[in-house]
Amino acid sequence: MEIITLQSFLIVSLILFLTGLYTIVSRKNIIGIYMGIELILNSSALNFASFSRFAGRGLEGQVFSIFIIVLAAAEAAVALALLLAVFKRQRGIDADKLNILKG
Repeated sequence: MEIITLQSFLIVSLILFLTGLYTIVSRKNIIGIYMGIELILNSSALNFASFSRFAGRGLEGQVFSIFIIVLAAAEAAVALALLLAVFKRQRGIDADKLNILKG
């Protein structure tokens, strides 16, 4: 029977982070970019929780992970509002065609 170590969690977290980074760079769709950002946030939450678990120093990592989850939920609400505003104005959500912020 193999024991799960800190290194196992860090490898999973690295895979999540790299997948999120690749998704952000490769997608043109705003929803795809947002999903990549969520993967990166989940990767950092996993790091906090795993370091807290294996360091044995209390619940600080879990508290930070819960804070990241709350932050991601707030980000989802703001991103949905921005997405609806962009779609209403441009009739599409292609990130390459966004020029709303240009003067």
